Amino acid sequence: MTSPHEQKKRKINGSVVVTANRLGDGAVVYRTADDHWTTDLAAAAVVAAPAAAALLARAEADGVRAVGPYIAPVELAPGDRVLPGNLRERIRLDGPTFALPGVV
Repeated sequence: MTSPHEQKKRKINGSVVVTANRLGDGAVVYRTADDHWTTDLAAAAVVAAPAAAALLARAEADGVRAVGPYIAPVELAPGDRVLPGNLRERIRLDGPTFALPGVV
Protein backbone atom coordinates (compact mmCIF):
# COMPACT_ATOMS: atom_id res chain seq x y z
CA MET A 1 0.00 0.00 0.00
CA THR A 2 1.27 3.46 -0.88
CA SER A 3 1.58 5.92 1.95
CA PRO A 4 -0.17 9.25 1.36
CA HIS A 5 3.22 10.88 1.91
CA GLU A 6 4.61 9.03 -1.10
CA GLN A 7 1.88 10.32 -3.43
CA LYS A 8 4.17 12.63 -5.34
CA LYS A 9 5.79 9.51 -6.80
CA ARG A 10 2.44 8.03 -7.81
CA LYS A 11 0.33 8.74 -10.87
CA ILE A 12 -3.20 9.81 -9.96
CA ASN A 13 -6.03 8.31 -12.00
CA GLY A 14 -9.81 8.51 -11.85
CA SER A 15 -11.94 10.44 -9.41
CA VAL A 16 -10.35 11.71 -6.21
CA VAL A 17 -10.95 13.91 -3.18
CA VAL A 18 -8.61 15.75 -0.86
CA THR A 19 -8.79 14.49 2.71
CA ALA A 20 -7.05 15.40 5.97
CA ASN A 21 -7.63 15.36 9.71
CA ARG A 22 -9.27 18.26 11.52
CA LEU A 23 -6.77 19.92 13.80
CA GLY A 24 -9.11 20.42 16.76
CA ASP A 25 -10.28 16.83 17.23
CA GLY A 26 -8.61 14.62 14.61
CA ALA A 27 -11.83 13.93 12.70
CA VAL A 28 -11.51 12.86 9.06
CA VAL A 29 -12.41 15.80 6.83
CA TYR A 30 -12.77 16.36 3.10
CA ARG A 31 -12.13 19.50 1.05
CA THR A 32 -15.20 21.06 -0.56
CA ALA A 33 -15.39 22.91 -3.87
CA ASP A 34 -15.59 26.23 -2.01
CA ASP A 35 -12.36 25.50 -0.08
CA HIS A 36 -13.90 24.54 3.24
CA TRP A 37 -13.64 21.28 5.18
CA THR A 38 -16.51 18.84 5.80
CA THR A 39 -16.85 15.50 7.55
CA ASP A 40 -19.37 14.43 4.89
CA LEU A 41 -17.72 12.56 2.00
CA ALA A 42 -20.79 13.25 -0.17
CA ALA A 43 -20.13 17.01 0.16
CA ALA A 44 -16.47 16.74 -0.88
CA ALA A 45 -15.20 18.16 -4.15
CA VAL A 46 -14.76 15.14 -6.41
CA VAL A 47 -12.24 16.00 -9.10
CA ALA A 48 -10.26 14.30 -11.84
CA ALA A 49 -6.49 14.01 -11.70
CA PRO A 50 -5.63 17.33 -13.41
CA ALA A 51 -7.62 19.37 -10.86
CA ALA A 52 -6.41 17.34 -7.87
CA ALA A 53 -3.04 19.09 -7.59
CA ALA A 54 -4.63 22.54 -7.39
CA LEU A 55 -7.18 21.40 -4.81
CA LEU A 56 -4.42 19.80 -2.75
CA ALA A 57 -2.24 22.94 -2.93
CA ARG A 58 -5.08 25.08 -1.57
CA ALA A 59 -5.74 22.53 1.20
CA GLU A 60 -2.04 22.45 2.17
CA ALA A 61 -2.11 26.23 2.56
CA ASP A 62 -4.89 25.84 5.13
CA GLY A 63 -2.76 24.41 7.94
CA VAL A 64 -4.83 26.11 10.62
CA ARG A 65 -7.96 23.96 10.38
CA ALA A 66 -6.67 20.62 9.07
CA VAL A 67 -3.38 18.73 8.91
CA GLY A 68 -1.88 16.15 6.59
CA PRO A 69 -3.96 16.70 3.46
CA TYR A 70 -3.56 14.21 0.65
CA ILE A 71 -5.34 12.96 -2.43
CA ALA A 72 -7.56 9.91 -1.93
CA PRO A 73 -9.34 7.81 -4.56
CA VAL A 74 -13.12 7.60 -4.61
CA GLU A 75 -15.66 5.61 -6.55
CA LEU A 76 -18.80 7.12 -8.00
CA ALA A 77 -21.78 4.82 -7.45
CA PRO A 78 -25.28 4.96 -8.91
CA GLY A 79 -27.43 7.71 -7.46
CA ASP A 80 -24.50 10.16 -7.33
CA ARG A 81 -23.09 8.41 -4.27
CA VAL A 82 -19.43 8.95 -3.45
CA LEU A 83 -17.69 5.94 -1.89
CA PRO A 84 -14.14 5.52 -0.60
CA GLY A 85 -11.92 4.13 -3.33
CA ASN A 86 -9.72 1.84 -1.25
CA LEU A 87 -9.57 -0.01 2.07
CA ARG A 88 -7.58 2.69 3.86
CA GLU A 89 -10.21 5.31 3.07
CA ARG A 90 -13.09 2.99 4.03
CA ILE A 91 -11.48 2.48 7.44
CA ARG A 92 -10.87 6.21 7.88
CA LEU A 93 -14.50 6.94 7.03
CA ASP A 94 -16.10 4.15 9.10
CA GLY A 95 -13.71 4.06 12.04
CA PRO A 96 -11.78 1.18 13.61
CA THR A 97 -12.39 -2.35 12.37
CA PHE A 98 -12.67 -3.69 15.91
CA ALA A 99 -14.46 -2.66 19.10
CA LEU A 100 -12.44 -0.30 21.26
CA PRO A 101 -12.18 -1.10 25.00
CA GLY A 102 -14.89 0.62 27.00
CA VAL A 103 -16.87 1.67 23.91
CA VAL A 104 -20.34 0.25 23.56
